[in-house]
Amino acid sequence: MRFAKAYVEITNICNLSCAFCPKTKRAPRQMTPAEFELLAARLRPYTDFLYFHVMGEPLLHPQLDALLSLASARGFRVIITTNGTLLPQRAALLCASEALHKVNISLHSFEANSGVDMERYLRGCLDFAERAASSGKLINLRLWNLDGSAAPGLHEKNDAVLHQIRAHFPQPWTDARGGMKLAQRVYLSYGERFDWPSLAAADYGERRFCYGLKDQLGVLVDGTVIPCCLDSEGSIALGNLFSQDLDEILSGERAKAVSEGFRQNRAVEPLCRRCQYSTRFSR
Repeated sequence: MRFAKAYVEITNICNLSCAFCPKTKRAPRQMTPAEFELLAARLRPYTDFLYFHVMGEPLLHPQLDALLSLASARGFRVIITTNGTLLPQRAALLCASEALHKVNISLHSFEANSGVDMERYLRGCLDFAERAASSGKLINLRLWNLDGSAAPGLHEKNDAVLHQIRAHFPQPWTDARGGMKLAQRVYLSYGERFDWPSLAAADYGERRFCYGLKDQLGVLVDGTVIPCCLDSEGSIALGNLFSQDLDEILSGERAKAVSEGFRQNRAVEPLCRRCQYSTRFSR
């Protein structure tokens, strides 16, 4: 089996407290280079793309350079999702990395926090976007804060954000899937805010489809394998990649039940039944 991507949570520690983020009750932890190297070896037969993302801010990792080098040595292409606050400090490392393929910058982060200087924050993000694009990286500026079917977004300052983006990347822009192409290798995407799945949330019913264990899986910072990037607490723990090979984990009864359920458009796990995001796949 091959996956389009594997989410690897290199840290579950964050420097912000976004209103849209569920946070995590798990113990704060950083993945060591030795642990990452083990995971990389075990994931390599299954995917070419590693996404440094579940919980946490990946640019906080003190050994990010080592992790990127290890990923490069195994031929992975890395995608990083960041709140953008640390991009000025990490720009040189990111632009020089052979493994780094793309950076997703969650511009909606600043409005979901208090005390963030919008102009300074955006200048840092946009300067990085221009620099990184010129070094061959793809950049996706995200405004995933529009009003959703079940979750109102925080988007009062989107016009001001767009004004500053236009000053940095003058129009005309061209249409791109889900947003706009601002410049060579620089994109802006829009999305609705959504509520993360929680065992305490409303039950949306069994009838649903998801790409978990079809084109993606995730690995939490302690090695726990999960079906998708939205299982922030590891509620659907399928095994542990620090101590097991991935084929053993995927052939386990729980993983097989999840995968077979989605093939039949059924959510067999309580958390999946409470995932508001998955309702998008059946609209």
